[in-house]
Parts: sequence; structure tokens; C-alpha cells
Amino acid sequence: MRAVVLREPGPVENLELTELPLPEVKPGWVRIAVKAFGLNRSELHTRLGLADGVTFPRVPGIEAVGIVDADPSGNLAEGQQVATMMGGMGRTFDGGYAEYTLVPANQVIPFRSDLPWEVIGQVPETLQTAYGSLTTGLDLKDGQTLLIRGGTSALGFATATLAKDLGATVFATTRQPGRIEALREHGVDHPLLDDGNVAEQVRRIAPEGVDAALELVGTPTLPDTLNATRVHGTVCFAGMLSNQWTISNFYPIGYLPAGVRLTAYGGEADDLPASVLQRHLDRIADGEASLGPAKVYSMAEIRQAHDDMEHNRTAGKLVVLTGRAEGAAP
Repeated sequence: MRAVVLREPGPVENLELTELPLPEVKPGWVRIAVKAFGLNRSELHTRLGLADGVTFPRVPGIEAVGIVDADPSGNLAEGQQVATMMGGMGRTFDGGYAEYTLVPANQVIPFRSDLPWEVIGQVPETLQTAYGSLTTGLDLKDGQTLLIRGGTSALGFATATLAKDLGATVFATTRQPGRIEALREHGVDHPLLDDGNVAEQVRRIAPEGVDAALELVGTPTLPDTLNATRVHGTVCFAGMLSNQWTISNFYPIGYLPAGVRLTAYGGEADDLPASVLQRHLDRIADGEASLGPAKVYSMAEIRQAHDDMEHNRTAGKLVVLTGRAEGAAP
């Protein structure tokens, strides 16, 4: 099979498209013929040597979509469409940047869809994080206001869609003036240009601050996000677009505005119910939900894709087709 191997941390040149043996099937695991995989910031962290617990050489990739190639348990039929994510993929064992991947059976989510694989490939990890952030992280309710910091990321677009479905009023930020209209077209009620003082902009519209905020940029913008949130409101830290995720000399009483709650979210495959994934795919197919923009690459373009991700050249999700994804999903 073809696979992308990261020999050691470093520049994009350390990602090598090569030939590897098919992973051997073993009890409790499922072999998936990968049709597409999404790119995620955590894979950039792995390539840059910033992720803990990774051994090299390694096939990266914390998510993939495709069809079951072999399931020793017999629980999943050969050819069943599935998604998989997290659980050590691309870190402690080889991940989704390959034509086949072998993953624990408990992190395989079945679905059925006629959508093209490049569309399906945008969904799993992004949906899991957006859904978990809004439900577990923020407990967002109908009628509340939500600020999404990093709104033109794939996760930002997905979260805006789900939040609007819940009946929320959505604020979302971008650092690029040319992407304001993309936020508006996606249904964001209040697109904001991130000038470093988003809290002031938010409070011009919602004087007491927003009910909830999702921090996707990282620790550099977190204080401003906290200041945009009302007393007894909640900020959920769920992303690190800035590649900065620690706070030096953290003094909670001085750092946190009085009465503003700070939480975090980082989920696994079992945090995304199969019914939620299926419903979201069905709504996309029916034109009722939008994923936001995406850019699609071939496996041979993996270095360019990683470079684009690292330098924030594209809005929305980056997806790679393995070459096994001809036409629509079966």
C-alpha cells in the first residue's frame, strides 16, 4: 500500500510518500481501506516535534474515512462505510495517512452515505470536536450567544453550523478581512475582524458579554476571549491554531475575570455517536447543513497540504484523497 511516513520531526520534506506492507489483521482491531483523510493541527504538532508520546518513524493521521477491509470479529461487514479517529492514531500506532489503516474496533463508527469521499473526509474529527465542545464543553442552549474564536477554521465553520441548529446567535472571528464575507455567507450573525481586542467589539453588540465562547486559536487570544464573556458565562478551550497551548506563570485570580468559567474539550471516537454522524451526513446531502470551504489534495501533494496548513493559507478543512476514492461513496 501507499502511505505517508514521517521519519522524524522537522520540515515538510520529512513527510515521505512510500510503499509499506498492509497492516496485519489482529483480534479486536479493524482494517480499513482508506478513501480520504482530513488534516488536523495535531498532525502539524506531531511533525514539528511538539506532540508527546509519539514514536518514529510513524504514519501520521488522527482520522480517516473509508470501508471495512477486514474485521475478525465479524461485527462489521466487508465494505461497510466507516469513520475512525483519535485513540492513538498517528501517534502510538500508524494512522490515516495511508491506503489502509488498522485501528481498535471500539473507535470505528459506521455510517451510510452517497456523498463523495472528499466531502465525507471533512466531517469526522471536526464534527466530533464541534459537537463535544458545544454539548460537553459549553452546554449551549437555544437563545444563547456564542463567540467562536478562529471562525474560518474547519472547526469554526462546523461549530457555527451546529450552534445555529441549536438556536444560538453566533459571533465568529477571523484575522483576514477577505474572510469576513465567508463567515457571513455561512450563517454567522456577527462576523468580527480580529484586531486583538475582540472583547470590545463583542460588548458593543452584547454589552454584558456572550453566554459562551469557543477558543480555537490558543493561549495568545484566551484573555481577550475571557473578557468577551459575561459573568457566569463559559469559555471552552478546544483548539490551538496558534500552536501555543500553555500559559506561563498562570495565576488564576489575576488571569480569570471574576465569575467567568473556563473549561476545555478534547474528545475521542466514542464521544461522537453514530446517530449524530449519520444525521449530519444526511443533512449535508439534503442541503440542510454546510461544511464551509475545503481544499482537496492527492497523497502526492501531502507536503504542500501540510505547508498550507502550517501557514494558514486556506480557510476551512484540508482533505486528502488516497486515490482509492473514485466517484461517490458506494
